[in-house]
Amino acid sequence: MSRSADVRGLIPVLATPFHPDGSLDTGSLRRLVEFSVRSGVDGVAVFGFASEGFTLTTPERAAILAVVREALGPALPIVAGVSATGTGDAIDQCRAAADAGASVAMLIPPFMVKPSPAQIVDFYGAVAAAGGLSVMVQDAPASTGVNLPVPLIVELSKLDGVDSVKVETQPTTPKVGAVIEATATDFLVLGGQNALFVLEEYARGAVGTMPASEFPDLLGPVLRAYQAGAAAEARAGFNRLLPLIRFGLQPGIAWSIHKHVLHRRGIIASTTVRAPAVDADPATLAALALILDDLGLGGTEEVGGPAR
Repeated sequence: MSRSADVRGLIPVLATPFHPDGSLDTGSLRRLVEFSVRSGVDGVAVFGFASEGFTLTTPERAAILAVVREALGPALPIVAGVSATGTGDAIDQCRAAADAGASVAMLIPPFMVKPSPAQIVDFYGAVAAAGGLSVMVQDAPASTGVNLPVPLIVELSKLDGVDSVKVETQPTTPKVGAVIEATATDFLVLGGQNALFVLEEYARGAVGTMPASEFPDLLGPVLRAYQAGAAAEARAGFNRLLPLIRFGLQPGIAWSIHKHVLHRRGIIASTTVRAPAVDADPATLAALALILDDLGLGGTEEVGGPAR
């Protein structure tokens, strides 16, 4: 069975667990993937912004994909973030991810030297042609500083091998709708931003969402209710989750927030983040604990035990 490149549905961006000394914790990573599978996800992503992908070495990327590939099973898509700022390096990262089992490359535009629209088209075309993976455009100007207007995304959608886009430009909902209206029906449009506007994005035609990885078991029922036509039930479920969703969007400490939730849920062993990420301060963590109490997630469980 070949691994799917169909990125419809709920595809969380996995946190990268580290031991307290900063080394890669593959045991916690395996538990996180298994938790995701139990939660009914439609795929997973690695090396994204929420994964602290900017801190990972090439051997660590290969080790992560080996664990994810085995724990996820043979069919669900694995989206690998590619953040190289040069065409050759981006192609190499894509090929390495393909060799290690990924099925989609989530590719940010080159950003060190701000490219022209023509250069962006050339970049995506070259990587899609030579990288060996289906390419997802990551439209995240808050992180890259590179704007991708709707007409430019339309041009990218016409390139062979560029099959999807993750829209993270605020406000996301009107841009999602505009891209869908202007592109072919087989070009897939997903939302990000920790699913902050997921129901509105779905209403405009988005086919998936890529939030952080600590609450797929809670978000999945919301999405299923919406898709079944139970809009009021979906809104109520989403509104219950909203405090946790917005808490995980705080610049600079979002990585810490994701890991503290995963640790409290008994999924990862340590909340360690790598510099330049920093741990959230005690008062922030106390506020997070109140949110988790409201959601009925309880206190810290024994790591490796069943997650609630």
